[in-house]
Amino acid sequence: MNPEQAAFVAQMFTQGLDREYAITRRILAAVPEDNKHYRPDENSRTAFALASHIAASDVWFLNGIAKGEFVREGTKEFGSVAEIVAYYDKEFPAALAKVRALPAEKLAANISFAIFNMPAVAYLGFVNNHSIHHRGQLAVYLRPMGAKVPAIYGGSFDEPMKMPAAAN
Repeated sequence: MNPEQAAFVAQMFTQGLDREYAITRRILAAVPEDNKHYRPDENSRTAFALASHIAASDVWFLNGIAKGEFVREGTKEFGSVAEIVAYYDKEFPAALAKVRALPAEKLAANISFAIFNMPAVAYLGFVNNHSIHHRGQLAVYLRPMGAKVPAIYGGSFDEPMKMPAAAN
């Protein structure tokens, strides 16, 4: 991938990640503190562990892209759902801004991660897909936990789509 292509892909993905951030934040914030340890099955993560993973991983991936390497870190510990949301509100936009500020040459440079060795910009797709995957899991937990399900890509039972008023 050449730098010009990488810059185009980065612009496309970062715009999408801005939209996904708002949706993910609403799902994280919907987790009820008093039922955050809910899990639908003994083999599933708790809602709190899943919310923690989503917030920390999104930021970790973006920071890794910005650094040009993915460095293993310890697990990010949170004490409450509000702490997760506050972390996500502060760190996700900051990490995304670092990626947006990268020169095109750095976006096109390869980064190794697990079995992959791809241009840095390609990992923006990982951030997107990984977050959506786990956000979907967490959204399914909400109603059984007694929470309302926010609208995601359209209305939900709890937040129906608002249709624009018809023009006269």
